[in-house]
Amino acid sequence: MAPRTRPLAQTGPTTVQRTVEVSSPSVECDPLPGSAGEHALQCAYGTEARAHRFYAEQVRDRLLPTMVAFVQRMEMVFVASADARGECDASLRAGPPGFIRVLDARTLAYPEYRGNGVHASLGNLSENGHLGLLMVDFVQDLIGLHVNGTARIAEAAEFEAVYPPVAADEEHGRRAERWVVVGVEEAYVHCRKHIPRMTRVHEKREWGTDDPGRKGGDYFRAKETPRWRPRPNAGRRRFPSTTHLGGGSARLLRPR
Repeated sequence: MAPRTRPLAQTGPTTVQRTVEVSSPSVECDPLPGSAGEHALQCAYGTEARAHRFYAEQVRDRLLPTMVAFVQRMEMVFVASADARGECDASLRAGPPGFIRVLDARTLAYPEYRGNGVHASLGNLSENGHLGLLMVDFVQDLIGLHVNGTARIAEAAEFEAVYPPVAADEEHGRRAERWVVVGVEEAYVHCRKHIPRMTRVHEKREWGTDDPGRKGGDYFRAKETPRWRPRPNAGRRRFPSTTHLGGGSARLLRPR
């Protein structure tokens, strides 16, 4: 499994800078999961041993049977994506248990329903196929599961032709317009230490509604404020090199 190597995006100028000295990386018998950036920071901050132990004991390139069971009872998933320039988006997908379909140990899929028409996550995927998923059990076991991988968009007819056992669920008033099919590259636990316990409330959900009020409407009163405008002289830039950490040299890290 090839490690992710995309650098961090610089979000803007800061007034605080500090220098971190990074030594040349040691030769590894096996490639490590994760990004070059996280490996460099582990070296810089002295957490290599802890990180390598976590990689060895917890990170897998497939869904284990216990992970499959966890995914199949989830009612929501947090979705992280980025476009070709590294501009990020975080979103939420939800549905009844089983709405995230495990197709095999290395593949899962979740449905995309009719929404606000923006397609922020799908738009990112059309430019950059890397996706991060986080599923959290807030009620029972207080634990989370990360799944990172590559994704593609499949129209509903295409998906159902290939995977007929997981055709659209009409019972809850929704029919998927398309599916996001994720090839699993990394799967690992999310620490329970800071996960709050919540209580499950059973209520009828209007899954298929188009009523603005039931969908949230103008909850944050955005209509009363000026519309979005790009910041002056703040064109969207590609990944900078200022956040790279290279072996044997000092680099500037600019905290956000």
